Amino acid sequence: MELRNRDYHVERPLMNQQQLEELGHRTSATRTYQWRTWFQCSRARARALLFQYVPVLSWLPRYPLRDWLLGDLLAGLSVAIMQLPQGLAYALLAGLPPVFGLYSSFYPVFVYFLFGTSRHISVGTFAVMSVMVGSVTESLAPDENFLQGVNATVDEVARDHFRVQLASTLSVLVGLFQVGLGLVRFGFVVTYLSEPLVRGYTTAASVQVFVSQLKYVFGLQLSSRSGPLSLIYTVLEVCSLLPQSVVGAVVTALVSGVVLVLLKLLNDKLHRYLPMPIPGELLTLIGATGISYGVGLKSRFGVDVVGDIPAGLVPPAAPSPQLFASLVGYAFTIAVVGFAIAISLGKIFALRHGYRVDSNKELVALGLSNLIGGIFQCFPVSCSMSRSLVQEGSGGNTQVAGAVSSLFILIIIVKLGELFRDLPKAVLAAAIIVNLKGMLKQFTDIPSLWKSNRMDLLIWLVTFVATILLNLDIGLAIAVVFSLLLVVFRTQLPRYSVLGQVPDTDIYQDVAEYSEAREVPGVKVFRSSATLYFANAELYSDALKKRCGVDVDHLISKKKKWLRKQEQKLKRMQKTLQKQIAASEGTSVSVQVNTNIRDMESNNVDDSKARQASAGKELEDTTGSGQEDAKAANGSTLKALGLPQPHFHSLVLDLGALSFVDTVCIKSLKNIFRDFREIEVEVYMAACHAPAVQPCQPCFDNQTLTVPPPCLPLLTSGGCDQALVRNSLPPGCLQTSPRSPLHIHTHTAQGWRSWNSQVQCHRPGSGMGHWSQTGTGWAGERSMFLAPEIKTCLPTTRLCCALVGAWWSGQ
Repeated sequence: MELRNRDYHVERPLMNQQQLEELGHRTSATRTYQWRTWFQCSRARARALLFQYVPVLSWLPRYPLRDWLLGDLLAGLSVAIMQLPQGLAYALLAGLPPVFGLYSSFYPVFVYFLFGTSRHISVGTFAVMSVMVGSVTESLAPDENFLQGVNATVDEVARDHFRVQLASTLSVLVGLFQVGLGLVRFGFVVTYLSEPLVRGYTTAASVQVFVSQLKYVFGLQLSSRSGPLSLIYTVLEVCSLLPQSVVGAVVTALVSGVVLVLLKLLNDKLHRYLPMPIPGELLTLIGATGISYGVGLKSRFGVDVVGDIPAGLVPPAAPSPQLFASLVGYAFTIAVVGFAIAISLGKIFALRHGYRVDSNKELVALGLSNLIGGIFQCFPVSCSMSRSLVQEGSGGNTQVAGAVSSLFILIIIVKLGELFRDLPKAVLAAAIIVNLKGMLKQFTDIPSLWKSNRMDLLIWLVTFVATILLNLDIGLAIAVVFSLLLVVFRTQLPRYSVLGQVPDTDIYQDVAEYSEAREVPGVKVFRSSATLYFANAELYSDALKKRCGVDVDHLISKKKKWLRKQEQKLKRMQKTLQKQIAASEGTSVSVQVNTNIRDMESNNVDDSKARQASAGKELEDTTGSGQEDAKAANGSTLKALGLPQPHFHSLVLDLGALSFVDTVCIKSLKNIFRDFREIEVEVYMAACHAPAVQPCQPCFDNQTLTVPPPCLPLLTSGGCDQALVRNSLPPGCLQTSPRSPLHIHTHTAQGWRSWNSQVQCHRPGSGMGHWSQTGTGWAGERSMFLAPEIKTCLPTTRLCCALVGAWWSGQ
């Protein structure tokens, strides 16, 4: 729809900050104490809290069975088919027996069905979380701690039992962190994990996952490594042991990988015609298990298999408090990463389907999933992108799909799990590597970020390199610290600009970028792209003085030096006068020499005696000389001092980027006002917002504050004795309110004076104009030019004004 051009003509008086507040009746906002409602008890409040933290009670009674049930059943079955092989495979990533991956695919998923608010994400085992848990278990329970016998074999039963205890205790701690942060409404913590940081971190984690599966692909026995450079050492060890690879394991992994890739390509081609995706992972697992059992891959070719999978569920077990101290740091890192991944996917699907996801409720739901899952021997879980996409694409509408998938996993745990005892671990490794395709494709972020935002590319690269070299926990900490430091660094070194007016418009742009932009004669408009605070206040002041083209500090020092010389000269003159008067009268007379001209004229020495005429004449000559010096001192302008004058008389600070004010900012602004007034330049603050104006009021008088956007005061520089002034007036202040006179006047050394002037005000591009004249004219309106004493006007849209002529009225 094309916008219509409208013509505006509104006149209003200029106001300072105090007048504006009195007219608008500004009052302080009423403070609300939300904590008072926390201790109120009522039936309605209890019901609201129950529905708030158990969302299933609010949406399940209104569940439309006829419309959504079939889609949720198909989606749940599809997700469960994917969940089965991924649960078995990701348990190997965590350094645990495969059956614990099935437990982690049941308990947390069902708990999230009760407490979660996202309808489409699939909670459960996730590669990044599993490899983070694996780094913890392998560092705290390495194989070297469980060697036994003469042959130094590893006691796998004792090792696995201790690792399960570590993983379940870690899950409880992760859940406690997430629930606690959610209850105190700390869900915003993930805002410190920017998208480039998360993508760089998950890409590095996918590389960690890929390297960790090489030992199953080649059938090697590698030593457990953790800590900085562990990934590099693992790759070097794999390369050195390649001649010892098990051929059967390599062939099994290659065949399984090719089959999985072909089935995924077939799914992509036929997804429009299939009611649900082809279960490639499940078919591959079933086929590989049958071939392994029939051919005897373990006995004949030495291929490592999953082994015994106990049927049924394990009883709950309390976490070990003795492990809390060694796991608390890992738990916080895993809690933040897991929640960041889950809430990112949840908000993507919520935006796509038009509902809202509460980050704090999601944090509590995910925390309860990990907390309860840890009690039932699960390891920490999060959300899987691949399963979430399958759940959405298969017709899933609510969390019922997650409940269906968890019940299907329960059936497998109770009855069918033992059938997969002959499944080769190389097949699980192939399934993990094939599913890493999506995360490994994130390497394409590098060229795209190079073109769009190189600062984000720097964050991505630092995160990736730190995670690869220093492991997942230390890498994440370094990435977050670097990202925050980069933000501080960018606010410390913002873009500083001197603004000029684009011809025939009321738009002001950087004169370095716009070749046609011209500075208003006698006026400097300075803008910073970042807020002014303690970290960049000094840099702001230095950049301002540099961009203005005037050595402010040099002029002030020269001026002070000259004034000190005059003060010393007056003191010497005072001593000389005292000696001359004392010598002429024979007594000691104290004469005070004032620097003020009128005081000097009033200090007359009584020379009534005729015999002291010659001494009186000499004293009169000396006093006259002192008066001339006093006049020079009193008129200590730069011109009188013989110092170079600035080529502008007004400085406008565009503070539109000022979002908050601290004490260092206020002191810096006061110093800027003081320094520039010392060199006879008036300073104005423009485009200040209310949060920035209020803290400044105790430190600046109301007439110094402020010029809200977009009315920048661009001042004329002519004197009262000038015949014709042709300097441009500022953009006027335009508002859609009843017409009122526009009062603008000037102040000179002799006092307030009126000016006759003609001003044409028009809206740029409209072709319409309005003429007004001072004195008795059209409708008795008065329009005059803006003076330094008028510091403030109301925030309005812009009106372009041009001064046509001005002459002295003689008033």
